[in-house]
Amino acid sequence: MKPTYSKVDGDVNKMHVLAIVLASYFVILLDTSIVITGLPEIRLAFGLTTTELSWVQNAYTLSFGGFMMLGARAGDLVGRKRMFMIGLTLFTLTSLVIGLAPNATTMFIARAVQGMGAAILAPSTLALLSIYFSEGEERTKALSYYAPTAGVGASLGLVAGGVFAGWLTWRVGFLVNVPVGVVLMFAGQKVLKESDTHTGSFDLIGALTSTVGMTLLVFGIVESASLGWGNVITQASLLIAVILLTVFFVHEAKAEQPILPLRLFKSRERVGAYLARMLFLGSMVSFFFFSTQFMQGVLGFTPVEAGLGFLPFTIPTFFASRMVPRFTKRIGNQGVMYIAFVFLLVGLIGLSMVTAQSSYLYGLAIPMLIIGFGNGAALGPLTIAGVAGVGKEDTGAASGLVNVAHQLGGSLGLSILVVVFASASTPNLDGELLLAHQISAAYHGSVWMIVGAIAIMLLLNFIPSLLVKYGLLMKSVQQP
Repeated sequence: MKPTYSKVDGDVNKMHVLAIVLASYFVILLDTSIVITGLPEIRLAFGLTTTELSWVQNAYTLSFGGFMMLGARAGDLVGRKRMFMIGLTLFTLTSLVIGLAPNATTMFIARAVQGMGAAILAPSTLALLSIYFSEGEERTKALSYYAPTAGVGASLGLVAGGVFAGWLTWRVGFLVNVPVGVVLMFAGQKVLKESDTHTGSFDLIGALTSTVGMTLLVFGIVESASLGWGNVITQASLLIAVILLTVFFVHEAKAEQPILPLRLFKSRERVGAYLARMLFLGSMVSFFFFSTQFMQGVLGFTPVEAGLGFLPFTIPTFFASRMVPRFTKRIGNQGVMYIAFVFLLVGLIGLSMVTAQSSYLYGLAIPMLIIGFGNGAALGPLTIAGVAGVGKEDTGAASGLVNVAHQLGGSLGLSILVVVFASASTPNLDGELLLAHQISAAYHGSVWMIVGAIAIMLLLNFIPSLLVKYGLLMKSVQQP
């Protein structure tokens, strides 16, 4: 039986809903990056090797990406407010455990569970926006606040992480989530209204194959950077991931109530948005990671200085995101996306030219400024395109797919560029000269990711639109 969904009660203050959603999503993205500038202190605190240290981030990333679709569809099945509250509670409690962790094992386990909480919470936030804000100008305006939260949250996480690690302790970065989480839980319980629940069966096979498959895919790519592509663990992980994900898609095509309705892929606009988002995030996460290394390893910045060094990126990200609704009215959603990606491309090309002799101002700050404008302008249109034309019964799945593209794109992209970084090693260079050379190579990889994203958008959106306009392609073949 096809599920039905009731309309949101009219007495709900939408600005309160927006504030809760933005604050929740901000905390998730802040926590993803706040740990980066604090990693050296964490290594000293627990006596970790470089490989062990990587699991501080990998445990969170693997869990976040692997459980995303399960968390998204669960909102459709049992209610989005309920899943929002469960995810927020789990995220808050594990933040407390991480902040007080007496050893590395406790921290790794808590980070993995925290990733599960984020996987439940992230798609719930976007689904709530889709419910409370009507498609069109109202939703576009709401998403213009939501989308840049990712970029600003990630960037401010680097700043805050540097400040905490340099002046206080890395633990503060996690403990600060506790009072914020408690306030959001109270506000969410008071303000949000529960959506109608799905009365059908739960797609257990789809949930298990997608979760385990995506987890192994991320694991295999991440581990290839340290173990190598020829390692049996890497190969086995990737092989099993491909098998499980193949089973997942075959099953979803036949399932009566799938965890991921394949009809979401019938729109070229949405497919292009998902793929472009993955490449975009792979490039941007790598930008954060390698820029931190350049500032601290080549320019000799302290963690605090490195964190503040991202401000030329953060400020234009905010201002560009605020201009998105105005420009969308004038040139359309796709037009804004293309302009944004041109800014990203130009800025990353500038970064790829860094050397050991580059100054912060000309080598990093000016390219960051350009990238910031592109980042702020890109996220909103990509998010809008990713949920465009989706029915209410699929809002949770569509929201989850947007976040899967976001999380897995960042994880896979960084893993690939870490391999590029390692392969750029040369016996002719050492010390700061070698580090700068390897980082430049990684930046070149980021440039090609953005080129790939632009190519995908042209092939799936712009060119078909032109063909339809001039009668060379039937309109029914274009995205619905």
